[in-house]
Amino acid sequence: MSATNSPTAVVILAAGIGTRMKSPQPKVLHSILGDTLLGHVLSAVAPLNASRVVVVVGHGRDEVTAYLNQSWPQVSTVVQEHQNGTGHAVKVVLEAFPELASGTVVVLAGDSPLLTTHDISELIHAASNCQAAVLSAHVDEPHGYGRIIRNGDDTVCCIVEEKDATDEQKFITEVNSGVYAFSGELLATSLASVTAHNAQGEQYLTDVVEILTQSGHSVRASLTTQTNILGVNDRAQLAQAAAILRNRINEEHMIAGVTLVDPQTTWIDRTVTIESDATILPNVHLTGHTSIATQAVIGPDSTLHDTTVLLGAHVTRTTASGAIIGMHASVGPYTFLRPDTVLGEGAKAGGFVEMKNAQLDAGAKVPHLSYVGDATIGEGTNIGAATIFVNYDGVDKHHTTIGKHVRIGSDTMLVAPVTVGDGAYTAAGSVITEDVPAGAIGVARAKQRNIVDWVLRRRPGSKSAQAALADSSRKHEEGA
Repeated sequence: MSATNSPTAVVILAAGIGTRMKSPQPKVLHSILGDTLLGHVLSAVAPLNASRVVVVVGHGRDEVTAYLNQSWPQVSTVVQEHQNGTGHAVKVVLEAFPELASGTVVVLAGDSPLLTTHDISELIHAASNCQAAVLSAHVDEPHGYGRIIRNGDDTVCCIVEEKDATDEQKFITEVNSGVYAFSGELLATSLASVTAHNAQGEQYLTDVVEILTQSGHSVRASLTTQTNILGVNDRAQLAQAAAILRNRINEEHMIAGVTLVDPQTTWIDRTVTIESDATILPNVHLTGHTSIATQAVIGPDSTLHDTTVLLGAHVTRTTASGAIIGMHASVGPYTFLRPDTVLGEGAKAGGFVEMKNAQLDAGAKVPHLSYVGDATIGEGTNIGAATIFVNYDGVDKHHTTIGKHVRIGSDTMLVAPVTVGDGAYTAAGSVITEDVPAGAIGVARAKQRNIVDWVLRRRPGSKSAQAALADSSRKHEEGA
């Protein structure tokens, strides 16, 4: 085998049904921390620079292939029509790509999201002076794993599956991870001798190890941790893998200079970027392609998806998706920023504010209890409490334009399409249906009139009527 650490090919086995997931979705497409199980494996493989990466598909092949075409178009696929075991799956690949037999072939499973590039590189290195290597680990509970049987010189004799193991072999704690590096030529030759004469009636890839050793070839084991080889077969293992990956990601950010006040309640997708000296408070979820700049403070109790937070911004108890939060802007609490919301430098979207497809320029404020949809708001403008941008007429959405240094009175309804010019005001409680010129005040409300004694006549005997009568008596006595 070549001494290079770049394999000729990587084969990822992803054809299984995954019945224990109890889901119509293929197991390898279940997601944790911003990517599918298969995606995490492919991300570990990518730095190896293999000449070809092949994913073996079977169950749910259309869905898996569609995912690969979109996210990993450089990856090849081979269909395993009948899932007759791991050995059979690799046979199918070598039949489709016979040229792979001329180099090094790494084989691994598509449901092992905790596998690292370092693990695979070490495996290839271990195999560089022999004919094959297997990634192994000592585990606390080996039940269900294939056991690594070593020779006296510490090379691998064979791998025995759980159902074929003797009682003595079942006490062995070193187990097979399902990750291998083979000489492609010897792999192809050995697979021709693999049979299905075992408890499962399948062609085991593990049999190749025994075939090689019995032919006088050397096979070595490369040890890693039991955490790294964890596969996902059910929802409990999915959650376990997610927690481990969360801790890894969080540790990487903290080492890079990010403050995570409570890492156990902080979930950060692997696709998220955070600059040093940012602070993440408890119970924060950062997903998708969210980006957090230095000196920003996020949380507590916030979820940001595909959101950009710039230098020094503060985001508190906020849900945001597809938003841009400008430098030193302030958001929250209990704020909802929907897609295409852009907050300028020093802008504010305060408590119980919802914004969608809206631009809030530098220094502009929507302090509380307002809905802003399909709008542009100029710098220095203040939107009074309980203002509603009425953007939808039942068929189409319409835009509202608010100029610079405008003062929108509380409880204003801005019925789009409408424009309020620079420096203009609106009176509290107005329903603005026409443009307000620059420097003007828009007043759109009926003149108040009071109907005296309406409660006494229409609600006699009510608590309101009693209160009114008591007030009238008090005033009469004071007047007397």
